[in-house]
Amino acid sequence: MQDIQFSETDLEQLRGAKKLLERPSLTAKLATAAGAPIEKVLNYLPAKVRQGLHSATQKSLQAAYETALQTFPPREIGWAPQNAKHRWSVIATGGISGFLGPWTMLAELPISTTLMMRSIMDVAQSEGHDINDPHVKLACLEVFALGGPSPEDDGAGSGYFYTRALFGRGFTKASRLLLTHGTAGVASPIVSKFLSQIASRFEILLTEKVATQMVPVLGAVGGAGINALFMDHFQQTARGHFIMRRLEKKYGEEKIKTSYESLPI
Repeated sequence: MQDIQFSETDLEQLRGAKKLLERPSLTAKLATAAGAPIEKVLNYLPAKVRQGLHSATQKSLQAAYETALQTFPPREIGWAPQNAKHRWSVIATGGISGFLGPWTMLAELPISTTLMMRSIMDVAQSEGHDINDPHVKLACLEVFALGGPSPEDDGAGSGYFYTRALFGRGFTKASRLLLTHGTAGVASPIVSKFLSQIASRFEILLTEKVATQMVPVLGAVGGAGINALFMDHFQQTARGHFIMRRLEKKYGEEKIKTSYESLPI
């Protein structure tokens, strides 16, 4: 296969994608918002809430995935994503949750996660991807895993391609099943396992989010602001992720990976 040379526009987009994907972590931003290290912030999280988060995370992702797929309207390619609309929606849910108190946070998670999923799909579509394609649907889920580390990660675990490699086999199996069975395959053990893998990383960020919202003084303003941080983070991550996937289609995964890793951050 003949090696295709990058156009100047595509090379610039690759640089932009790397800046979006390798910027300071969401954990660091949450620590700044709380005015304390995350380890200290986690002390505010009651054991009951911590236990409830595990099942709530996977249920939230499952509900967000299914609801967004059923209700998200198809757009024309090149549609400008409605980032501001989605951002203000999660700000409202975070503000209400913060005002009503910490025990409403678990109830708020499925709503805010669904809003984030819709926004991620919106970004994917704006980058020219067909959200009816099972690969794209699963790539939208991948964005939630790109937000934070897993308990097994070492220092290398924050890299974009490292994270994608962790879910590579599960992604392939799940996409094959969805191609064969369509939306009926969402409830299958293979797709459920993939969702569980994504949830294991997303749960860490949600634990930090809930703990940060429970820091004294933050209250409703904190809940709204933290939800805004989450939405901004995942919108930017989705933008970088779907630029990468578009360029991979054009130039091949190996060429994009090699070029990406050679670029300065």
